[in-house]
Amino acid sequence: MRKRQAKKRPLLPDPKFNDQLVTRFVNNLMWDGKKSTAFKVFYDALDIVEAKKQDAEKSALEIWKDALTNVMPHVEVRSRRVGGATFQIPMQIRPDRKISYSMKWMILYARKRNEKSMAGKLASEILAAAKEEGAAVKKRMDTHKMAEANKAFSHFRF
Repeated sequence: MRKRQAKKRPLLPDPKFNDQLVTRFVNNLMWDGKKSTAFKVFYDALDIVEAKKQDAEKSALEIWKDALTNVMPHVEVRSRRVGGATFQIPMQIRPDRKISYSMKWMILYARKRNEKSMAGKLASEILAAAKEEGAAVKKRMDTHKMAEANKAFSHFRF
């Protein structure tokens, strides 16, 4: 690359929980620059999680963080051309990329759910992921399975 790498801009913590991870999630959730709407959807989803949870000693925010951890992938496959053939090579994922993947998958599969509001969809996806079920966790399992299947090509790593 000719230009120098862009600096990471610091994120402001969210107003309710004072957590930067929440702001990052809301930024992914946001559509058309409507951040206040995205914050409302997220906080409503956490309220629904608070009402539906079975675990009495955990807060809704802790359940959400557990759900993110359960969706987080540890390995991914990357395409690499070696002598005219393309191989899927399993590689470790950087920590910030793991978080990005888990957030994007959780939001994507929440949007695909069949429920009334986005807050309801997100809440049920969070609860499912916290119990290690649901579409987002299945996506992580599939990614790990693909990496496991292509373990033979790991010597092509650079």
